[in-house]
Amino acid sequence: MPRPRDLADRMRARMDARPDGFKRETFTLPREAARAKARAYLDRFPTGGYSTVVEHWRQLDDGRIEFTMRRLPTAD
Repeated sequence: MPRPRDLADRMRARMDARPDGFKRETFTLPREAARAKARAYLDRFPTGGYSTVVEHWRQLDDGRIEFTMRRLPTAD
């Protein structure tokens, strides 16, 4: 069950979203799967040409990692 703080953080993130031209995807995965997903994302959209970064990450109480990948949509 989500904590009130988690819900507030997500709502604030949506409200703060501004049209800056970046695409963002958020994932919640076990630690090793999160590492593999981030690596695959960076391999698919290299940092140099697409400004791909892990914009935000945190470890949840259950040990899973929640992270947001940000990139320019020019690869689409």
